[in-house]
Amino acid sequence: MAGLSLQNLQKTYGKVEVIKGVNLEIEHGEFVVFVGPSGCGKSTLLRMIAGLEDITGGELSIGGQVVNAMQPRDRGVAMVFQSYALYPHMTVYDNVGFGLRIKKTPKDERDAKIREAARILQMEHLLDRKPAQLSGGQRQRVAIGRAIVRQPEVFLFDEPLSNLDASLRMDMRMEISKLHQDLGATMIYVTHDQVEAMTLADKIVVLNAGVVQQVGSPLELYHRPANLFVAGFIGSPKMNFLDVKVDEIGSSMVTVSGPDMKPVSIPVATDGLKVGAALTLGTRPHQMLAADQGPITATVALVEHLGNETIVSLRLPSGKAIVAALDGDFPVTHGATLHLTPEANKVVLFDANGNALPVAR
Repeated sequence: MAGLSLQNLQKTYGKVEVIKGVNLEIEHGEFVVFVGPSGCGKSTLLRMIAGLEDITGGELSIGGQVVNAMQPRDRGVAMVFQSYALYPHMTVYDNVGFGLRIKKTPKDERDAKIREAARILQMEHLLDRKPAQLSGGQRQRVAIGRAIVRQPEVFLFDEPLSNLDASLRMDMRMEISKLHQDLGATMIYVTHDQVEAMTLADKIVVLNAGVVQQVGSPLELYHRPANLFVAGFIGSPKMNFLDVKVDEIGSSMVTVSGPDMKPVSIPVATDGLKVGAALTLGTRPHQMLAADQGPITATVALVEHLGNETIVSLRLPSGKAIVAALDGDFPVTHGATLHLTPEANKVVLFDANGNALPVAR
């Protein structure tokens, strides 16, 4: 069983603190995605797990064993990098089996593992080719095959699809997801692309400046973000934020309004709230309803027809920009005025510190 436990994990370079006390439990067989903006520390954290970066403080356990001082080769992990790093003079067969040959694995056993990896990745027909004869997606499959033959307990992926075009990324996402189902192994995947995170993960870890902002399932992070950072990072198009104040407080409802929005009642836990308190209202573009009347009035600045939906960029009276995702056949033109209503039961309210208010029970 290859679960991982990160206890107050820290990494510093001189006086610069890069990873600031990360605590995380990863169960055996989970697909966990580290996501965050460039420079947030996600790749550094992955390399610490792999043993490619020293751990400054805290404790890392894999399969119940503390591995802080253990060499990478002894940790039972295999890493797939952003760069394919294939040997150009070797065939696919030899590239996949290179690590086994270095370990002096018997030839018959090596051959069986190579062909089994090729079967899993559906690349048996590529075994005699060299990297120059492969597409980008095929090269990435070879790199993954090289990891599979090691039969690791934990797979580590460091932005493996960033060099591929959009259609290939989608195909490879499906292949990696299927690989996880077939192998049942623990997988940790780093990306800055929140779409990859949403589609692949059992559990997402959102990082910012070396600090874990939230851990949860993709839908949990989408519908109930813990703070403004997570709310703005997860979801495409991004969540809209409006400045509001508390007008009225009920037992399990609060009525808010702002310079760009007429009063709206939101179901939320009201403990500690006061009339007049400044809040931020967050609403997803797909949760904005257009009708003849609505608490939000905005002017259409840009229309993007995508077929199944229409993405509308709007300008509020204050000059602030918001986005609405409407039905693909919705009639809208540049310069038109739209009246919008956020779905009250899906709105998220954030306090002055940027933390989400709990929902009403």
